[in-house]
Amino acid sequence: MFSLQTIFGKGDKFYGLLEASADAARQSTRALIAMLNEKSPRPSLDEFKLARRREKEVMAQISQALVNTFVTAIEREDIEALSGALYKIPKTVEKFAERYALFAEQLMDVDYASRAAMLERATEIIVEMVRQLRHGMKLEEMKALNDRMQAIESEADRLILELYKDLFADTSDASRLLLRKDLFELLEKAIDRCRDAGNVIYAIVLKNS
Repeated sequence: MFSLQTIFGKGDKFYGLLEASADAARQSTRALIAMLNEKSPRPSLDEFKLARRREKEVMAQISQALVNTFVTAIEREDIEALSGALYKIPKTVEKFAERYALFAEQLMDVDYASRAAMLERATEIIVEMVRQLRHGMKLEEMKALNDRMQAIESEADRLILELYKDLFADTSDASRLLLRKDLFELLEKAIDRCRDAGNVIYAIVLKNS
């Protein structure tokens, strides 16, 4: 099997764009943690919009580069699949932030920050997995990273089940209960998006190792 890095020097363009996309996803989670720690009744959404805009711009650049480039370092469908998976992470984070901002004053006592920290760890793993692509298809290293990603996702699943038990133990305010449930599920969904991106990366490595 040939090395991806030897295909007419075409690798750097796509590697760089995918790395920028992964970094935009990570930046959105850092903005989320900052917002939650600030505990403002009227949080700003500017950082989320910026991260999403960056992600859209990178995705557009990837699409255009695929049109303009005859030979790609990674198969075109794999580049498109990874780009799409990365794009969904800040999209989901921004959706959480928008809903949280609407009701922030009512949610000051809810601990979303600890779950957001799990999401940040997940995006850091995704950033590292994407960076590893330009250094060759190292299956064992990528498997170890993907295993860490899967462990975070499994822990998030376990915690959401515990959360349901706690939430439904107190049904005195149904509307508030549903709001809290919806927001926790959005955080879990964002972690699931990271898992999906990790699976795409791992599949690329399996195909090319």
